[in-house]
Amino acid sequence: MSVPLLKIGVVLSTMAMITNWMSQTLPSLVGLNTTKLTAATGGTLDRSTGVLPTNPEESWQVYSSAQDSEGRCICTVVAPQQTMCSRDARTKQLRQLLEKVQNMSQSIEVLDRRTQRDLQYVEKMENQMKGLESKFKQVEESHKQHLARQFKAIKAKMEELMPLIPVLEEYKADAKLVLQFKEEVQNLTSVLNELQEEIGAYDYEELQNRVSNLEERLRACMQKLACGKLTGISDPVTIKTSGSRFGSWMTDPLAPEGESKVWYMDSYHNNRFVREYKSMADFMNTDNFTSHRLPHPWSGTGQVVYNGSIYFNKYQSHIIIKFDLKTETILKTRSLDYAGYNNVYHYAWGGHSDIDLMVDENGLWAVYATNQNAGNIVISKLDPNTLQSLQTWNTSYPKRSAGEAFIICGTLYVTNGYSGGTKVHYAYQTNASTYEYVDIPFQNKYSHISMLDYNPKDRALYAWNNGHQILYNVTLFHVIRSDEL
Repeated sequence: MSVPLLKIGVVLSTMAMITNWMSQTLPSLVGLNTTKLTAATGGTLDRSTGVLPTNPEESWQVYSSAQDSEGRCICTVVAPQQTMCSRDARTKQLRQLLEKVQNMSQSIEVLDRRTQRDLQYVEKMENQMKGLESKFKQVEESHKQHLARQFKAIKAKMEELMPLIPVLEEYKADAKLVLQFKEEVQNLTSVLNELQEEIGAYDYEELQNRVSNLEERLRACMQKLACGKLTGISDPVTIKTSGSRFGSWMTDPLAPEGESKVWYMDSYHNNRFVREYKSMADFMNTDNFTSHRLPHPWSGTGQVVYNGSIYFNKYQSHIIIKFDLKTETILKTRSLDYAGYNNVYHYAWGGHSDIDLMVDENGLWAVYATNQNAGNIVISKLDPNTLQSLQTWNTSYPKRSAGEAFIICGTLYVTNGYSGGTKVHYAYQTNASTYEYVDIPFQNKYSHISMLDYNPKDRALYAWNNGHQILYNVTLFHVIRSDEL
């Protein structure tokens, strides 16, 4: 900014010098250097602004010279008589001087325009610098705010991780138990090797009892490791966007090793066709599927596929049907006594969701409501082969107030709604016939959940959310005590 301003100052100074020089030097250059004027009375007057030659007919007369308000030189010149010889040397000199003055005037005008343009450029640059300075201040303030938000986010994350420290401590204890089991297996292996060398040197029945005991303890340990209390639900992962607003999709938790078929059922009533995709990759990326036609339309979105068969509620009834997907035949039907149906005791979102079938680590379940239990949720453990109710629990939670529900390790978890902000806030433990209110939030990404089921093989929640098929991972807390093994 200082260079253009200096340039403007030099230009203005130069213009003033040129004007001063013209006013003082021009009369002397043309030979008009007298400063006396003879008055009409014969006297002599000194004038600083006007001169006359001794012979007015012989040369040009410069009557006055001055500067205007803008610093330009203004001269009053009286031309000689036309009888004057055009070849007069002074005339040529004056003509040349006039040409130089004109050239200088043009140069001064050009210089003035450039100066004005440079001044405008400087003013524009000054405004831009002020705007840039303001933006820098905004960026600095925004950076400080961003750092503050990041700090709060990190602090909140640390607070979420703090409860996991006791869990890690328990896992250390679990690791010690596994090492103990490993040592016992090694000891038994060593004994068996010695037994092979010396038959009869060791009591076979005692050895068999030790092996059976160890096997039972290992099985109990694995079962406890697989089950636990729900403590968290991850952010959703959208697998696919397809179908209507309501529906269900699932995989078989008892499918053979290496098989990952996906089963897809669009809508919640008056439909019979089930899609079978060969793998999760096919389901995500293609529309290649095999269609199975059920003998009856289903009701709601509470269907499950378990050990090669699909279990569903027959439309407008409290009948449960077990249908073999390989042979496409009905294996078993049974009425669920006293269960409400046909939109009598549905979930909060409606959709003929009176009877909800579920699967967890312990097997097949049915969740519904009855008049005898005042419309509150009833849980029944079912035999997957006969569909007979093995045991039933009556809860005090109104089914119509529940958004959705799922079972993990024999505990029923109920959400507070199906749209907007959603969380798990009620849990009923069937192993103790007790309940508690919990607060486990999860993201309802597409604002309308019409199906939410747990798969014990994947340790994940399958959900149908407003025409989107999504997955949630779950976090389970479990404690193994040595006196339980």
